[in-house]
Amino acid sequence: QVQLVESGGGLVQAGTSLRLSCAAAGRTFSNGAMGWFRQAPGKDREFVAAIHRNGGSTYYAESVKGRFIISRDKDKKTVYLQMNSLKPEDTAVYYCAAGMGVITSTVRYGTAYDYWGQGTQVTVSS
Repeated sequence: QVQLVESGGGLVQAGTSLRLSCAAAGRTFSNGAMGWFRQAPGKDREFVAAIHRNGGSTYYAESVKGRFIISRDKDKKTVYLQMNSLKPEDTAVYYCAAGMGVITSTVRYGTAYDYWGQGTQVTVSS
């Protein structure tokens, strides 16, 4: 089992920045990826960003490319999502996810991930 705990959400104004953290505990794994997804009220969950555990390749949704940065610390147990130039449409619950079998072709699909955090609310006011 892998436990994921997100933190760092909050209420911010448009144009500002926020950094989310996701700490992984429990079973460790060296393959696959960790990612961030979000779900706004009345909308489906959508992919935001992901990073491969091996090699560190990163992937972004078009809507956040150039504004958000996903990274990880040295021990690969914590993943961060630096969110810059936030917009009201970024308002959502953000979920961290981890998947041992995630590959490049599946990195954007929530069904490829095995473990999920409880979510953290991000609200961007205009």
